[in-house]
Amino acid sequence: MFLGSVLKSARRVIAATGLAALAGLAVPHAASAQSIDDILSKKKLTIGMLVDLPPFGLLDAQGKPEGYDADVAKLMGKYLGVEVEIVPVTGPNRIPYLLTNKVDALVATFGITPERAKQVQFSIPYSAIEIQLLGPKKLDVKTLDQTVGKKIAVARASTQDTALTAAVPKGATIMRFDDDATAAQAFISGQTDLLGSNNVIGAQLAEANPDMGIERKIVLRSQYNGITVRRGSTDFLQWINTFLYFVKNNGELDAINQKWFKTPLGPLPTF
Repeated sequence: MFLGSVLKSARRVIAATGLAALAGLAVPHAASAQSIDDILSKKKLTIGMLVDLPPFGLLDAQGKPEGYDADVAKLMGKYLGVEVEIVPVTGPNRIPYLLTNKVDALVATFGITPERAKQVQFSIPYSAIEIQLLGPKKLDVKTLDQTVGKKIAVARASTQDTALTAAVPKGATIMRFDDDATAAQAFISGQTDLLGSNNVIGAQLAEANPDMGIERKIVLRSQYNGITVRRGSTDFLQWINTFLYFVKNNGELDAINQKWFKTPLGPLPTF
């Protein structure tokens, strides 16, 4: 049952990091720029968020949005001193919801790319999806050279397969499986020493198998996600960047990451 949910989550990650790049291309740029005064005057911040990508976004038992992105949105509301309304969005409709003024901003695991920046504006990164090499705590692997002589499970033709193939040295054995679930099972059962995966699946495996002490060994690749606003929303975007700078440095963003991913917040670039 658990491995099935892992596979579903992995597919959602792929959707979040790929298909949404095409979203909203037919939407005309008729949206009005948003200012910080607009938010303060209406005393409400409306945030678009994915609710099918745990632990970034999901629905609790009462059907209310929760997760990493929800906590970031609520923290924004706290610092603005306004109510926060979270509107569920999907990968394909994130940009249309923003550009048609249904939401003020997106906190929706939205990867920063030049193509998307033609339609919207991104904040500095607030989160990342990592392609990782996972292993038990007892196994000393801190560099790729230390994978020599080790067996690594990975889903065939996946993003992590591509990253591993390009990164690991000769002498490391990559064992390819049909999907993430069977690769994870091979790792859990001891058929392999390490697992090529991502931080979403890694957190789920660590929680489900506490005796293994599963941890991130090496980050192979990262996608950085930004809070997203309509083009021209200069002072609103400046406030968001200031907010993110502040909560990164005071530990509040790290606390959210620890809560949902059980690991410290990794370094996030700025621009």
